[in-house]
Amino acid sequence: MGVSGCGKTTIGDLVARELGVQFLDGDSLHPVENVAKMAAGTPLTDEDRWPWLATVGNELAAAKGGLVLACSALRRSYRDAIRAKAPDTVFLHLHGSKEVLRARTEGRSGHFMPPALLESQLATLEALEADEAGFVVDIAAPVDQVVADALAGIAAAVTAAVGSPAHGATGTPGRQFDVDLQAAPFNLDDAAITWVNTTLESMTLEEKIGQLFINHNNDYSPEYLDGVLENFHVGGMRYRPGPSAAVQEHIRHAQSKSKVPLLVASNPEMGGAGSCDDGTFVSTHLQAGSHPDKSIARQMGQVAGVETAALGCNWAFAPIVDIHYNWRNTVISTRAFGNTPEIVVERAKEYFDGISESPTACAMKHFPGDGMDERDQHVVTSYNTLGYDEWNKTYGHVYREMIGHGVQSIMIGHIGAPELSRHFRPGLADKDILPATLAPELLQDLLRGELGFNGLILTDASQMIGLTQAMKRKDLVPATIAAGCDMFLFFRNADEDFQYMLDGYKSGVITEQRLHDALRRILALKASLGLHLKDRNELVPPVEALAVIGSEAHRAIAAEIADKTVTLVKDTANNLPIRPETHQRIRLYGISGGSDFTRADPLAYLDTVKDELEKAGFEVHLFKTAAQREAAGETGVNFMSIISEEATGDYADKYDAAFVFANVKGFAQEAAIRIKWSTPMAAEIPWYVTEVPTVFVSLNQPNHLIDVPMVKTAIHAHAGTVEAIRATIEKIMGKSEFQGTFNENVFCDSFDTRL
Repeated sequence: MGVSGCGKTTIGDLVARELGVQFLDGDSLHPVENVAKMAAGTPLTDEDRWPWLATVGNELAAAKGGLVLACSALRRSYRDAIRAKAPDTVFLHLHGSKEVLRARTEGRSGHFMPPALLESQLATLEALEADEAGFVVDIAAPVDQVVADALAGIAAAVTAAVGSPAHGATGTPGRQFDVDLQAAPFNLDDAAITWVNTTLESMTLEEKIGQLFINHNNDYSPEYLDGVLENFHVGGMRYRPGPSAAVQEHIRHAQSKSKVPLLVASNPEMGGAGSCDDGTFVSTHLQAGSHPDKSIARQMGQVAGVETAALGCNWAFAPIVDIHYNWRNTVISTRAFGNTPEIVVERAKEYFDGISESPTACAMKHFPGDGMDERDQHVVTSYNTLGYDEWNKTYGHVYREMIGHGVQSIMIGHIGAPELSRHFRPGLADKDILPATLAPELLQDLLRGELGFNGLILTDASQMIGLTQAMKRKDLVPATIAAGCDMFLFFRNADEDFQYMLDGYKSGVITEQRLHDALRRILALKASLGLHLKDRNELVPPVEALAVIGSEAHRAIAAEIADKTVTLVKDTANNLPIRPETHQRIRLYGISGGSDFTRADPLAYLDTVKDELEKAGFEVHLFKTAAQREAAGETGVNFMSIISEEATGDYADKYDAAFVFANVKGFAQEAAIRIKWSTPMAAEIPWYVTEVPTVFVSLNQPNHLIDVPMVKTAIHAHAGTVEAIRATIEKIMGKSEFQGTFNENVFCDSFDTRL
């Protein structure tokens, strides 16, 4: 409260952020008639004020978990009117001398209170009386000191009201979003809570700052790890995949040198694959959602848990709980369980239950939800554009279900949500819409407040342009923690980022309360895994544990799932079955997206396809592009000569059928993935559908029919593994039935893809 120019909006908003509650400017509650009067320089009468004051009181009374509201409340009678609706209201009077107030009022623009009304307000002002719950703060001090004094006053007022300090971080006022270590998902006992508190108390400031970071280990050498741990004191690590034995030894060394046990993360989105080079590829998320048997997702989780735990990992950046609404989105096209919240919830719970059989915590991703925008946060900020009500029915439903199911942590996507942000911050301008990683209204008001999430929040990779385009690095690093994230995923430059975070704490961007709350959640996750109970040499299993990785039993699970999930999308020309007895000579085409950052041969899968076809009895003729033939030493070829050579009238005399196997992979390098043909009018484009029976098989993306609508037989095999390719060929030949299912995204909202 206070007169015009005292800083009610500025200080109120900052105080609300510190407390983790909503801020509301009482002026926004004035009816238009009052605004018009004030803009014209006409003082309001009490008859004008009473309805407004009642509205102010109603807003305070209705607020769940607290509200900071800016309102002049100059007279005792006005405050009484507010208290009549909200009896527990505490009044913070921002007091300043006439000179300070006049200078600030005259310096303002875009406000409907002319400076001339300052004298009138000062004459009206009645100081807080002894029986009123409230206190006074002098605004002559710097803003950060005014905020600190305000918080101290609030803490004292709360203590006086309830008789004891609210539970929270040491030395800070309590708030509704402070972690509850005894509650889900941590469920810590007294001994574990004692470990969290004593560990926190024992840390230096630099060690506290370090715990906020998850390093990406780009080097397996002990010297590299020693430098990261000694210089930056990180709380967690993710590593570059390699052979399982090397990965395990790498993790063992890291845990042996860390003062506080490390959270060691992997990306087991497909089983054990991706966590080490020899891990078992079980299925993609989409594959696990492409059969009525929900246990496929549980099996994927089980294998993921067993294999990553054998490596020494204890944190899975999975499951993915995005909903694939937009078929053009290829970031999660294979990484989402499906295109409805129901299938996502069902399969995500199965995955979680499966991986939870191992000593592993999960980080579901990517809040507030990918799948609406077609763009990729690796290269640009994307947006979830659903309104508040629709979001709650879809993505909100998924998050509520998974939070209730016990998920321990949530990864935040660099995804903006304009309508959600405006629900909590009415009037927020387009330019002020930030990705969720920087948006307190999404992390605090929505995720902590409305969804009730008590676990750990981490950012997605901090090098993604979806984050870095929002503000300068020195500002965004601490801003993520201030907004409500607890851990920061990956240094860009370790020395710089560490200093940025430290500077953010020292400048007050990260408050003591926010820092300690984040640290308690980090340590609580470690304690919930029992890491604090183990000797350092027990944090990573012995070398013998690696025998489960890529085991025959796990490969058998993968083969069974491949057989269940190979999907016939269409066969409108009744081309199937195609057998060696009837179609001996096969023209085989391979399509890829070209090499990506992994530098793997994008067409290596074709050797497996050719080998499996020949084992089945087919005679295979492999097509090669002009570039491939030139690379093999052939001269005098170009794309026009290849077209002339390939597309001849005797095509059907040379080949009995054509098989196109597409393994178009990749994200993070472009906003969306589509087929890129080798040349203009390329000879591999299925012009030959009019000549011979043609079968198109996707080994990855589900959206290829938009680029090859002319094919009459389309199969989604989901993976380029031996198991998936073998199962696909058996089904093409009619040796086993297609069992997989698909959703409408495969037809890409176009009529011709169904023909």
